[in-house]
Amino acid sequence: MSEPNPYKSDDSGNYEWGPGQQAGTPGYGYPQTPPAYQPTLPGGVPVPPQHAPVPAMPMAGGAPLLSLGDITVVGDQIITPAGSMPLKGAVWNAMDMSRTEEKIPTVAIVLAIIFFVLCLLGLLFLLMKEKQTTGFIQVTVTSGGKHHSTMIPATGPDTIHWVMGQLNYARSLSV
Repeated sequence: MSEPNPYKSDDSGNYEWGPGQQAGTPGYGYPQTPPAYQPTLPGGVPVPPQHAPVPAMPMAGGAPLLSLGDITVVGDQIITPAGSMPLKGAVWNAMDMSRTEEKIPTVAIVLAIIFFVLCLLGLLFLLMKEKQTTGFIQVTVTSGGKHHSTMIPATGPDTIHWVMGQLNYARSLSV
């Protein structure tokens, strides 16, 4: 209690609280200078900052041997968006998360009703079927302490067979 009060009022009667500021340093509150123009998209959404393009990784091994989604095998490396991994000893896995549905199209139902009235053969239109495949096939690779996963859209019921063929080729390269 022997120290003088550092926040005492000065001779002009203004009471100062908190530590003093040196001249030229910005204070608290709103910025002293107006901010630079920030471009926006329609609706007032700010445009994300534009960065210089990242140079492509040098492909020391030559042409790509295999590409599954965003996983590419080049020479003795596996290149992913997260970085490169060694090809030797890589563990490859795939999981089929797709499904194929079979249904009677609306056209077949309408034709069956129309031709049922005209002749009894209209019920043959109900034998028309259409198949629709939806979902993804997840491919994962683990190597050198890193792990990467990608999703490949299933365009048909045979997509899993194509992915498994590519995966088996990748496994043979990893030995």
